[in-house]
This record gives sequence, structure tokens and C-alpha cells, in this order.
Amino acid sequence: MAQLFSPASLRQNATFSIKSTVTPISSTSIKMPEGKETKEVVQLWCFDLTNLSRTWQFIILTALTFAFYLVYGYMQELIFKLEGFKPFGWYLTLVQFAYYTGFGIAELNLKVDKSRKIPLRMYLLLAFLTVATMGLSNTSVGYLNYPTQVIFKCCKLIPVLIGGILIQGKRFSWIDITACFCMSIGLILFTLADSAVSPNFNTYGITLISLALCADGAIGNVQEKTLKQYGASNGEMVLYSYGIGFIYIFVGLIVSGSLLPAFYFCQQYPIETYGYAVVFSVTGYLGLYIVLTTVKCFGALIAVTVTTCRKAVTIVLSFMFFAKPFTFQYLWSGLVVLLGIYLNLYSKNKASWDAKILHFLQKYGVVTKKKTLLPENIV
Repeated sequence: MAQLFSPASLRQNATFSIKSTVTPISSTSIKMPEGKETKEVVQLWCFDLTNLSRTWQFIILTALTFAFYLVYGYMQELIFKLEGFKPFGWYLTLVQFAYYTGFGIAELNLKVDKSRKIPLRMYLLLAFLTVATMGLSNTSVGYLNYPTQVIFKCCKLIPVLIGGILIQGKRFSWIDITACFCMSIGLILFTLADSAVSPNFNTYGITLISLALCADGAIGNVQEKTLKQYGASNGEMVLYSYGIGFIYIFVGLIVSGSLLPAFYFCQQYPIETYGYAVVFSVTGYLGLYIVLTTVKCFGALIAVTVTTCRKAVTIVLSFMFFAKPFTFQYLWSGLVVLLGIYLNLYSKNKASWDAKILHFLQKYGVVTKKKTLLPENIV
């Protein structure tokens, strides 16, 4: 009887009670042996990452996101370096959506279950947000310095927070909010530095990227909520979102009379337009697939944090590969970004970090040891 009601037994029973009442958000899961929590299936193309730890899943997804999107960013800037291409950002987006739709169809044909799980009305909304995000972003490159465009996009951390609260009813801690503000402010300071040494943006470009920013902030939360609600695959979401989005852009270009001028221009430079667009679209598609997997496994805020850090690296590489002036304001602006990254990592590992910090302080006698039940570390 004494053993039954011992502190260790109570902790064990409490832990089991908590785990047994928690159900996985995703409809696809693997039942583990009794006493172990349910694991969500993490499938990346033909690779199964389910049995890896959450840390390794995060590392692999992050590394692949960096690899594909760094190439994607380089090709995007390279395409817009072509003289006379700047007004045709929407046509580039049309070509990009065509490739994505083709990739989605090819992937769907490889699957046994080809049924659509998400209602068409949801895809109409997702396609609109996708078109607004990528079309406005691509077009803005013609009117802004590429680092400036990237920096503005990094500010979507704040819209994602607001979108998470309004769309999904989430609550974020003050640490998350502070982290987002630090990262956004630090990256915005890059804009000020870039404007001082090489101003090359106008009001129209700022308007375009600001609208893309708002759509970008909403789409992550809508994707996360939709994927988890209907249990759809990433391939299905990509196919229908970009297929419907292609129709939106195609109709828009015809109505505006911009389709034929862009088509005739690209015919004159097939390698620099369609050729580069292949690499641009393939890396973008693979990167998008990984980001969707990250959203599904870790949530929109974590996915945005990863992509924001990737954008910071893209800015550095942009200065390396494409000659631009440099100022030391970039360095101390980067420190503000690093502070935001640190705060974000701390908020996601608060329980384990607090336990380690407490152990360190107790080890050196800074604080006295207390008999307390430490919170369980849920990664």
C-alpha cells in the first residue's frame, strides 16, 4: 500500500493518465505498444521518418528546406537580372504554377488512393492565397532589390501569429511574440541599411510585397488547419492549389492583355527564361513539399521560423553572388535576428531548458535544491 501511493508511483500514474488522454491531431498515426505514446506518421516521398526522433525529423526537414530554397532564391534573382524581364513577374508565376501542377499530377498517379479529401471550396480559397503570395512576391522582385524583397517577406512572422490567433484560435506566449518581433525588426533593419547604400525600390514594389506578406501570413495557418482537419496528403494540396491557381493567373493575364507580350519576350530568350524556370520550379516544388511537411508535423510558427532563417542566409548569398554594397549595419541587425531565433528556440524547449538551467544553478549553489515535480518535456 505504501508503494502504491509513493511519490514515484503517483508521478508514474499521472504521466500515464496524461498520455492516455492525448490523441494525435493527424488522422494518420501508428499505434505503439501499451505504455508508449502514439507516433504521427512522417512520410517524405519514399522515405519514412516516423521512427526518427522529433529532433532528427526537424534537422532533416530544416536542412532540405535550406538546400532547395537557396537554389530557388538564386535562380529567381538570376531570372530577373535579364534585361527587360521585370514587368513579367506574373508570367513567371504562371509558368511556375504549370510546372507545379504537372509535378502534382505525376505524384498523384503514383499513389493508390487518388481521391480528393479536401472540399473544393477550401481549395478555391487556398489557390487564391497561393496566387497572391507567390504572384505578388515574384512581381515585386522587378521593383525592389532582391535582399529588400526577402527582408519584407521575413516579417510574415507577425501575420502568422495574428493568423494563428484569428484562424485557429491559438494562444502564443510572450516569448513567441517577442521572438517574432525581434526577428522581424532585425530583418527590417537590413532594409534600412540596403536603402542607405543602394536604394532601388518604389512605392508600388512595397505595396506588392506587403500584400504578399499578408497572404503569406494567412496561408500557413489555413494549410495547417486544413491538412489536419481532412488528413490530406501534401501532394493533393499542391496539385489542387496550384492547378486552380494556374487558372486564376491565366484568366487574369488574358483579361489584362499581358499574356502575349510576355510569351513573345520569353521566346527570344528561351534558356534565360524557360530554362532557368525549370530549375526554379523544381527546387521550389521540392522545397514547398518539405515546408508543407514541416507545417503538418511542427505547426505554422515553426515552419515560418525555419523559412525566415533561410531567407537570412539567402540575403548573405545574394551579396556574395551578385555584387552589392556592404555596410556594418547588416551585422548588428543580424544580432537582433539571432536574439529572436534564440527566444523562439527557448519557447519551444522551455521545460527542458529550464530544468537544465535549474540543475546548473543548483550545482554551483546559486539556488537551493527544492523537492518539486519538474514538468514533462514534450518536444
